[in-house]
Amino acid sequence: MSHGYFHRVARQSPTRLWINNPTQEEARKAIAAGAISCTTNPTYTAKMLQEESEKDAVMGVIDQVTSTAGDDAKAASEIQRQVIKPLVEIFSPLYAKDPHQGFVSIQGDPYAEDDYANIVEAALADRALGENVIAKIPVTAAGLKAIEHLIWENVPIIATEVMAISQATAVCELYERTCARTGRRPPLFVTHITGIFDEYLHNLACQEEIPIAKDILWQAGTIVARKQYKLLKERGYQVTMLGGGARGLHHFTEMVGGDIHVTINWRGAAEELVRRDPPVVYRMDTPIPDYAVNELLRIPVFRMAFEEGGLAVEEFADYGPVRYFRDSFEAGWSALLEAIAARRKEQEGS
Repeated sequence: MSHGYFHRVARQSPTRLWINNPTQEEARKAIAAGAISCTTNPTYTAKMLQEESEKDAVMGVIDQVTSTAGDDAKAASEIQRQVIKPLVEIFSPLYAKDPHQGFVSIQGDPYAEDDYANIVEAALADRALGENVIAKIPVTAAGLKAIEHLIWENVPIIATEVMAISQATAVCELYERTCARTGRRPPLFVTHITGIFDEYLHNLACQEEIPIAKDILWQAGTIVARKQYKLLKERGYQVTMLGGGARGLHHFTEMVGGDIHVTINWRGAAEELVRRDPPVVYRMDTPIPDYAVNELLRIPVFRMAFEEGGLAVEEFADYGPVRYFRDSFEAGWSALLEAIAARRKEQEGS
């Protein structure tokens, strides 16, 4: 396994693998394959309820938490923490060896993303699980305020839901200003949610019958990600870019060679790359094709993402691809709330 694809990527380039929303077994397999850290999102508990290997343990957590928590929303946040706790323990030995790895991210209640105080409170509660817990905060007006607060607290952060260049520069500028004031510099990972962006743009092109080749749409998120990466490097921001929201193997392979970390699912993505064992090819610095960019710029949503200043801070939360991503989180969180309500009803009837 030490000669496998991701190990070779790590030896030959600064690109690193994180694993997204894994079961405990998948987490261990991913570490063996070369993963250095782990991301989760608000759909995590609902997904684990669909896994035979995890379901009974998750139901046990739901029973334990709901027996003492009167409020379903607070119960959901605590259940998420307890379900993710085994991942924190699985990755903690990597963190003990090197505090730049072994992270496990937690992102709170998506219905409370516009509540700065709630974001901060949840992030600090999550951190109680372990030193290797990293707060995952959306780059929105409320999220930026929370990120600033958490830098003062020296909390490591993933700035997530980043789809546009203006979001990336806003959080990087905030980070540099705040670090200069506080004298603290907790790790900051700035995402680009490449695959979700592609998915949204493809759906939009179909709905609005925009005449654009699928080959060009296939490149859209990667094109924005490459511009973001280049900009972050040129301006010397002391952050690490983290690719996320993958929907295809190319959302990892097209980033190889860059000083970038990328999180992908084990099933259907990391596992498949391990199986295929492709050659390590540097692609992150591939020039952005002018023809493809010019075609994509005809779509206003792409223009907003690609151009600096394409979005104002107040527009981040309701930008189409960001809203689309959050919808999936809200659906997962709603499924958890429904499971809590159903379990309470069963307990009351017994």
